[in-house]
Amino acid sequence: MSARPNAATETASAAGSADACCTGPLPVLGRDVTVPLVTGGEVTYAALDYAASAPALQRVWDDVAAYAPYYGSVHRGAGYLSQLSTDLFEQSRATVAGFLDCREDDQVVFTRSTTDSLNLLAQVVPAGCQVFVFETEHHASLLPWRDAQVTYLNAPRTPAQAVETLERALADRDPYGPALVCVTGASNVTGELWPVRELAAAAHAHGARIVLDAAQLAPHHPVSVKDLDVDWVAFSGHKLYAPFGSGVLAGRADWLRAAEPYLAGGGASRTVARRADGGVDVEWHTTAARHEAGSPNVIGVYSIASACKALTEAGFDTLVARERQLIDTVRAGLAEVPEVRVLSLFGDDAPRVGVISFVVDGWNSSHFAAALSAEYGIGVRDGLFCAHPLVRTLLGSDAQDPGECGAPEAEPGERSLNAIRVSFGAGTPDEHVERFVGAVKELVRDGAQWKYRTEDGRCVPDRG
Repeated sequence: MSARPNAATETASAAGSADACCTGPLPVLGRDVTVPLVTGGEVTYAALDYAASAPALQRVWDDVAAYAPYYGSVHRGAGYLSQLSTDLFEQSRATVAGFLDCREDDQVVFTRSTTDSLNLLAQVVPAGCQVFVFETEHHASLLPWRDAQVTYLNAPRTPAQAVETLERALADRDPYGPALVCVTGASNVTGELWPVRELAAAAHAHGARIVLDAAQLAPHHPVSVKDLDVDWVAFSGHKLYAPFGSGVLAGRADWLRAAEPYLAGGGASRTVARRADGGVDVEWHTTAARHEAGSPNVIGVYSIASACKALTEAGFDTLVARERQLIDTVRAGLAEVPEVRVLSLFGDDAPRVGVISFVVDGWNSSHFAAALSAEYGIGVRDGLFCAHPLVRTLLGSDAQDPGECGAPEAEPGERSLNAIRVSFGAGTPDEHVERFVGAVKELVRDGAQWKYRTEDGRCVPDRG
């Protein structure tokens, strides 16, 4: 291999690493974007919706741009660019395995997202496997298990209660056969950290396996498969500052090897031959390729590897300490507004990542989020956050109360079954969270400066 493309990507990485050494926010794409305000003028956009999708790290963008001219098909060509791209693809797999501290015999399968990863795992669970999942999970963890017997566990109010609830459910399962526990590492609604290591120990003590949904954990905290003793971990690139359409499922190989491929096609098959009766015989790969049929998303995979390197080099101790300061700023500011109620399962003292959801007395949450955007240039999220049972529980609503994720049923100013979520991370400047806190106080005190209406299920400024 010529050193030319490698030198290009290494140059981009070195530049990103130099920037990452600072104690401020990591450089991200779009940090200087300005947006118009409905009240006039423009302001630098405050992206505070990291829990949905985080902006690309500048380091990731630079690495992708440096590689892009050398893009080629993976595993399928004799040409130079194809060989280079294949090497990059497999090196990225090794980088992700290192980032997750995988066991030596674990497999790293590249997917489209966390949702795709968990749907893949749902397709490979053995016959008769029972799945245990808390009602507090994101829909990506709640819904894929359509061919399994699923036990939905009630929302715990302490980490200890979560472990106790799981232990009882696993001990009482009938029949006492194969079982899988699916649990988040950090809530996409409250940001609270779950007792993953303890839940893994409980699962294994009762002959079950466990998969960790690390979509909200991996961008904020180090994730060690070995230390947490989980069997699989799933996460998405677009939440890890690498929004190029790839995800990861990493963990034990036996269930993956024993199952039929997630998708059938080229790349997953080793040999295909016609039989005398007119049919075909197929020998499938036993490596991660078994579940990676089709031409893979090389750029998406490489961007994840780049993000893993960037976060590792920046140092999670530094990133966590700075994010904790941002969390403290937001929580202290919201605590000064009596009309604000922050949603929580485990209480105010629970450790958490930069994800905070709340409601404001007297406000439709969609109206409040729309005003933050239109009048202050702040992007947050409103709705049920694809975690409907959890948000309903936290709001104390009846299970049949109306409400959709991001689609308000009430007019501006009326009560609605949804909440507001602010989320941030390694790329968030202090000014963004300070502006957010100031805007919340001002809106609650003075009200919105503009009139709003509901259009196509969204609350928008009334420009008529």
